[in-house]
Amino acid sequence: MGIFSRFTDIVNSNINALLDKAEDPEKMVRLIIQEMEDTLVEVRSTSAKTIANKKEISSQISKLEHQANDWQAKAELALSKERDDLARAALVEKKKAAEHAQALSKELQLVEDQIAKLQSETAQLQEKLADAKARQKAIILRQKTAESRLEVKRTLDSSKVDDAMGRFERYERKIDDLESQIEAYDMGQKTLADEFAALEAGDKIDDELAELKKKMNKKNTKAASKD
Repeated sequence: MGIFSRFTDIVNSNINALLDKAEDPEKMVRLIIQEMEDTLVEVRSTSAKTIANKKEISSQISKLEHQANDWQAKAELALSKERDDLARAALVEKKKAAEHAQALSKELQLVEDQIAKLQSETAQLQEKLADAKARQKAIILRQKTAESRLEVKRTLDSSKVDDAMGRFERYERKIDDLESQIEAYDMGQKTLADEFAALEAGDKIDDELAELKKKMNKKNTKAASKD
């Protein structure tokens, strides 16, 4: 359900019903403002939850990056002890942690985009609400004046008063569409290209292992030459 679903419902149903029945305009204006205030509360609640989600994802990314660094250190330790098998396993775990962190970084970007949209929508709604409150007395006064004129014209056997001031079209024109759609994130299916990428990743692990061996051999050679 959209963020402004409640507000949209009132615009599309309750208000139209009130207009059709020409019911109390003061009640209608109060109802519009109340629904806008309720929607603002809903938006702020959604914003708070989204910001909390952002903090949680950021925390997970930090942990995964720390794990990747830790596995790198373990790989170096294993090579120093001539345990190539352990070094290779550590590098594999490092790769998993790094890839997970990268995936979460993309998700974090989506969440940040959602927060930006929520902030923009909140500002728009606050502006509309302030405008509605500022115009409330004037709108009610205008409506009562229109009703008085209508009664006068009826008394004088006039059958129309511009169709009840355009049936309050000015109210409807003041309401902008505040609905937003939240983008969904879909990781997608594993493709043939992904299968080949996995094979290439295995080669990269071998290359990284070989490079790490060279690095460790150089360190050992330097250490031996100093002795």
